[in-house]
Amino acid sequence: MTIAHKDHKFTLLLCILLVCFFVGNAYAVKPALEPDKKVTYKVDPNFPDRPLTLDVFYPGDFKQGDKRPAIVFFFGGGWVGGKPSQFYAQAAYLASRGMVAISASYRTKKSHKVEPSSCVEDGKSAVRHIRKHAAELGIDPVKLAVGGGSAGGHVAAATATVVGFDGPQDDLAISPVGNALVLFNPVYDNGPKGYGHDRVKEYWRQISPMHNLGKKAPPTIVFLGSEDAAIPVATAQQYQRLMEEQGNRCETFIYEGQKHGFFNLWTLSAKSEYFIKTMSEVDRFLVSLGFLSGEASVGAWLAKAAE
Repeated sequence: MTIAHKDHKFTLLLCILLVCFFVGNAYAVKPALEPDKKVTYKVDPNFPDRPLTLDVFYPGDFKQGDKRPAIVFFFGGGWVGGKPSQFYAQAAYLASRGMVAISASYRTKKSHKVEPSSCVEDGKSAVRHIRKHAAELGIDPVKLAVGGGSAGGHVAAATATVVGFDGPQDDLAISPVGNALVLFNPVYDNGPKGYGHDRVKEYWRQISPMHNLGKKAPPTIVFLGSEDAAIPVATAQQYQRLMEEQGNRCETFIYEGQKHGFFNLWTLSAKSEYFIKTMSEVDRFLVSLGFLSGEASVGAWLAKAAE
């Protein structure tokens, strides 16, 4: 009886510990935000089972026939890997503010065995697809912002600055240039001293956003950590100076002590200080351009989403 009783107590204790473990982990890692729908915008014929998608988040009050401002994000990963879920939190927040927000996939070295030139091609294809299907997606094609982080920031900046790198199936009558750029530690200098030069050295002058700035670059906002090992602060300062010399609007925010990718919010329960700070500035930037109205509410949205 004594042995059986001890076994029972041990079993009960084990069950309690297991419950605590799973509940604790459920709390620590919140379920991922999910898009309202996924739309295929392109298929590489060499990889027909890996379509490129637009992962779309809609405002809660969205209805058929709406014509909303929109934004599309491109994930980071050095043109090698990455996934659209990196920007799900940013997209979900902006959808809560009334925009149609999209996180796009594009080909990478790991997924489709391609080089950075194909990443830029896909970025342009995605923007063109969104504009072409604006009515179906419920967006205003002249209020389309393009954003991204790291290599995805390069893709975003390149869609608006570099010439060429067009997909063979693209409708070239449709502009791939967004009406605003939202860039998180972007790889926008591919020169001899810039990030990733060795991977694009044969065509770096054609694909480097910094070296292709013109007088009609879209209004741009940039976020960078002072301790970013990939993108020096001096690079961001030079980009802003070149933008302003061309008469373009560029706002750059440097966050002291922060490293590459500091803005990410992988789970709703993750440390959110810099997600709130950067997205509050994004919100104000988009308000200034007439994409949004009212006050930023990032902290309140995050608290509600994490419940």
